[in-house]
Amino acid sequence: MYPEALVAPMRADLTTAGFQELKSAEQVDQLLKNEKGTVLLVVNSVCGCAAGAARPGAKLAVSRSNVKPNVLATVFAGVDTAAVQKAREYFLPYPPSSPSMAIFKNGELVHFVERHHIEGRSAEMIAQHLQMVFEEIA
Repeated sequence: MYPEALVAPMRADLTTAGFQELKSAEQVDQLLKNEKGTVLLVVNSVCGCAAGAARPGAKLAVSRSNVKPNVLATVFAGVDTAAVQKAREYFLPYPPSSPSMAIFKNGELVHFVERHHIEGRSAEMIAQHLQMVFEEIA
């Protein structure tokens, strides 16, 4: 577990951009079982690729896309353990990966961006990819 003082700015990076923080398994279940529409769920992390590519890429995609998910949500790996574990159940068959991004439509996983798709890519590349997916699943 990381200390809250360390992760607070990393949480705020997404929450100030409109992402809803899910801190419990119940919150993850409630959202993914009940949302009729699209959800972008970002697994946040303290790593450099989260700071340099994942968070900025997700925010950029949402800010400039004409087609946006109905709900923006996030869980924090290494901090909100139960929420992340529950989210990862919804990500199957994909293995645990952080940072990562999942897109759901009507509760069904329709796209998943694993860490190896984030590492070595720019925020711009990730944003372009997400925008394309947003448009495809709309």
